Amino acid sequence: MTTKQRLERIIFESDTPAGKAFDVILIWAIVFSILIVLFDSVDTLHAKYGELFFILEWVFTILFSIEYLLRVFISIRPRKYTLSFLGIIDLISIIPTYLSLVIAGSQYLVVIRGLRILRVFRVLKLYHYSRDGIVMMRALINSSRKISVFILSILVIVTIMGSLMYVIEGAESGFKDIPNSIYWAIVTLSTVGYGDISPVTPLGKMLASVIMLLGYGIIAVPTGIVTSEFVSARKEETESRACTNCGASVHQVDAEHCYKCGVKLNQPKSQ
Repeated sequence: MTTKQRLERIIFESDTPAGKAFDVILIWAIVFSILIVLFDSVDTLHAKYGELFFILEWVFTILFSIEYLLRVFISIRPRKYTLSFLGIIDLISIIPTYLSLVIAGSQYLVVIRGLRILRVFRVLKLYHYSRDGIVMMRALINSSRKISVFILSILVIVTIMGSLMYVIEGAESGFKDIPNSIYWAIVTLSTVGYGDISPVTPLGKMLASVIMLLGYGIIAVPTGIVTSEFVSARKEETESRACTNCGASVHQVDAEHCYKCGVKLNQPKSQ
């Protein structure tokens, strides 16, 4: 193996001791870099250790920059890596620190590095968790059209309710314009209830009560949509393989034994 091939196996794979050690060190570096940003946002810690945090953040950023360039250089298909999900996250995670040279405070956006910890699924061989994540993602994608229609309906409702409240209450009650009234309708419908604007007239309170009760029912709609798609996605993960021993017909794609009787699948029926 050439030096480039060895580096590629260490950096992109975790099936060797060196590759696993590299990923573990990388994950700990990501965790520490995020903790530094979190601690630096605390005024008392920033006043005392601000300079140290600044130096450490740049050290981590330079190391992650070298790691990213190394990944691009040794990758067999650099374009595929740079356009992949993890490749984009790797790039985005190092941009905020450089951006802070131009825009003050943008360095706190490096918390996006937390997404890089997703590599732990590969390092620890948590394939079942990864598969469950894929199923959940598929359910969200499949329900996106229904959710979009639902959100559009909500926007129509809050626009109508906000406009009605603007007419009923008026500026003297805090509903100074329709956009502010729509904001109140959204806050009320979502059952958040900040309380910065509230109706004072009997008719306004009656309308507010209707929106509150409507909010409880609406909350269940997107949950039901996603749950339904999640169940459908789960069914796609199974296949109809009948057990020749007991007749159980639905098993996971990667199942080797029957979930009911324990007999190995696709084996002759026991006597």
